[in-house]
Amino acid sequence: MVFSDLIEEIYISLTANKSRSGLTILGIVIGIASVITMVSIGQGSTASIQSSIESLGSNLLVISPGSQKSFGSMVRSSSGSSTTLVLSDAEAIKSEVANLKTVASVISSRKQVIYKGNNTNTSIYGIDTAYQTVKSLEVSIGSFITETQVNNVSKVAVLGPTTRDALFGEDVDPTGLKIKISGTEFTVIGVTVSKGTSGMNSSDDLIYIPITVAKHYFTGNNSVSSINVEVSDAKYMDQAEVDIEALLLERHDKDTDSADFSIMNQADIMDTMSSISGTLTLLLGAIAGISLLVGGIGIMNMMLTTVTERTREIGLRKSLGARRKDINNQFLLESVSLTFIGGIIGIILGLIASYLVSKFGGTTTVVSIQSVLLSFFVSAGIGIIFGYYPAQRASKLNPIEALRYE
Repeated sequence: MVFSDLIEEIYISLTANKSRSGLTILGIVIGIASVITMVSIGQGSTASIQSSIESLGSNLLVISPGSQKSFGSMVRSSSGSSTTLVLSDAEAIKSEVANLKTVASVISSRKQVIYKGNNTNTSIYGIDTAYQTVKSLEVSIGSFITETQVNNVSKVAVLGPTTRDALFGEDVDPTGLKIKISGTEFTVIGVTVSKGTSGMNSSDDLIYIPITVAKHYFTGNNSVSSINVEVSDAKYMDQAEVDIEALLLERHDKDTDSADFSIMNQADIMDTMSSISGTLTLLLGAIAGISLLVGGIGIMNMMLTTVTERTREIGLRKSLGARRKDINNQFLLESVSLTFIGGIIGIILGLIASYLVSKFGGTTTVVSIQSVLLSFFVSAGIGIIFGYYPAQRASKLNPIEALRYE
């Protein structure tokens, strides 16, 4: 059979019953669109998590009071764990551990903050100047805390943009204005650039003050809430973690089982969260893929019905010299054409749905070319797999019996 004739036959066959062809295609359209949308949501979640973790800083180790078995496991609490790290621990790490770029101590607490009639409850971070480098913080208005202000115990504050909006309103320049933190007055000197993260301890919803001020007015001792360590290169991360653990165990006179601190490796968190979000993406794709299976069964059902309806036509064509291969190719290409058309429409709808979810659903979506190509080839594969049996059945019909079929 000439290829142009074959294409014409397929067109006539599919348009002969437009409603049935349309409903059959609809199953594939829904399946492909669902797969692309679900996978884009999963990949968007992965990208969002990675962005949030990366916003914490690069090559980062965070040492916290209290022991912890591992990331994601149950935390073991210990007596007095909130004060087991002190400023001298940070100094020891900085001077005795190799391949470190920056070490920054943090004293954190949640306080009521007031500006005239407005107030908010937010986290207060007492920091030194190294913290800005470790966390890659930038200011959009004013300036950040300086070494002089730390040494002079200056009551100054740098606000995160969310905290600024809550106290002063959006896009207001609050530099030079006074706020009260637990009754102590501070002068606002700057506002940080938004990092787009969310949560109780988001860098957008914080107030930074000199660590000396936090120590003097809020804690009254040398304890710290965490020690942030930036390693000079990613290849030294594991060794730095081992060295820091050994140093602190020696300083605190502890062994590994009774350690009164925990070390959080940013790379380990990234790997764990990527694994979790990857599994989520796979799960969402698998759930959406079920609709593709249903769509494929619908195509097989339609093609089997078509074979039955066109039995006499098949017998006539065979009696006029059509080969089994010609009959098989015709019905197989009809099936592939249905899934191909459905796949194209499904991809377009999937892209539109992903965009709408991102724009109006408050969820980040990422559509990759791999997911689009996968959906396209899956739709073609479904046409071949589910169209093969009806095509084979049509090609094997006995022409004499087919001509007698009523």
